[in-house]
Amino acid sequence: MRSHLLHDTTTERYRRSVTEGIERVATRAATTGRQSPARTPEPPAPRLAAIDLDRPLGDTGLALDELDGIYLRDTLSFRRPRYLAHLHCPVVIPAAVGEAVLAAVDSPLATRDPSAGGALIERRLIDWTAGRLGLGPAADGVFTGGGTRSTVQALTLALARTGDSDPARLRVLASEAGHFGVRTAAGQLGLGPDAVITVPGDPDGRTRVLALARELARCERAGLLPMAVVATAGSTDFGSIDPLPEIAALCARYGVWLHVDASYSCGLLASRRNRHRLAGIEHADSVTVDYHKSFFQPVGSRAVLVRDGSVLRPAPRGAGREARTARRFDALTLWMTLRVMGADAVGDLFDEVCDLATEGWRLLDADPRFEVLMEPALSTLVFRYLPPVVTGPADIDRANLHARKALFDSGDAVLADTKVGARRYLKLTLLDPATTPADLGAVLDLISRHAERYLAERLGPIG
Repeated sequence: MRSHLLHDTTTERYRRSVTEGIERVATRAATTGRQSPARTPEPPAPRLAAIDLDRPLGDTGLALDELDGIYLRDTLSFRRPRYLAHLHCPVVIPAAVGEAVLAAVDSPLATRDPSAGGALIERRLIDWTAGRLGLGPAADGVFTGGGTRSTVQALTLALARTGDSDPARLRVLASEAGHFGVRTAAGQLGLGPDAVITVPGDPDGRTRVLALARELARCERAGLLPMAVVATAGSTDFGSIDPLPEIAALCARYGVWLHVDASYSCGLLASRRNRHRLAGIEHADSVTVDYHKSFFQPVGSRAVLVRDGSVLRPAPRGAGREARTARRFDALTLWMTLRVMGADAVGDLFDEVCDLATEGWRLLDADPRFEVLMEPALSTLVFRYLPPVVTGPADIDRANLHARKALFDSGDAVLADTKVGARRYLKLTLLDPATTPADLGAVLDLISRHAERYLAERLGPIG
């Protein structure tokens, strides 16, 4: 039905429908409270299975009512201060406005005619980000989708630079704390199963420079060709930042492409207090940034940047340079954010969550109920509950995992877990400036209570 198409004759219907959707989301967000929602008594899967997609409801309000029960009711939990599970930040309102404009206008960046302004906006944002990184006047880049696409693009450039026709000789060296996407990207490029060499890290999760030097020397002696070193600026589990200046010096010595995964830490580029933590990133050949992790942008806002822009061409620099395939104008949300809030405000928000993580570390370090692994480099805390009496390590693992599940089921909080060595730990990823030290203290008390109850039921009274 043509009445559902967005044209000059349907603008009033568009206005009413979009306003109704925004009101529904705003109402749900305003009434969910500060806690994460308890697991709903009626899971959405059976309701979804019962929906006949060949029989439309014919009404936006009815569709939104249905959507509330199968999606919105549970999904908005990450908008609350005790959603502490993953690298998923709340979205700033200017970015949400940009997303609404983007969805309606829907101008692809594959063709110049309908989106010259959009391509130029993206160009300005790439230049701005490259400037913040310090990559120099020849830098360039492109916005990409989520997943491992940016890593694939960076390693593709590194591969092309080697000029080697034998993939069996090629090696990618990456930190053991680095993202699993490095192996995925290597596989997509057709490299062999042994292509990725894992470099050991120190107790803080940072790549050991001496270990990296040994691996580079070993590759040289064995006739292997290191095509790239992937350094991590903000690991998923610990937020650890590799010693970038030293790694860059090694890469320059061996003539190896240096890619820095700054997906998590890119918010530091806007920080007025903590930008120094990314010292050395200006020497990278390529850098991945995820604006949706620490710039408070919608999911999918991501870019890869290179120090030498010539590796991305022969397509001429300018509005038509990305005309390879249709892409969304994801840069619009960042543009709106910078034009409304400014970079300083974004950096201040990220500084707030980093400060909160430091305060959380002090709480954990002073609390005999818990073992915390390391002082946070960014906004992640890895820790676990330890009972006051001698208990088997497997029981401690199970008690911590039980506490995590109990918190989720009750709706009191959402947190993650991870494995360090052979043991299980809990993980708080702090990306919401609305989270307070009081929230952290309450969550720690709940973890202790659930873990103690579990161990008491399993082993008898604790303490």
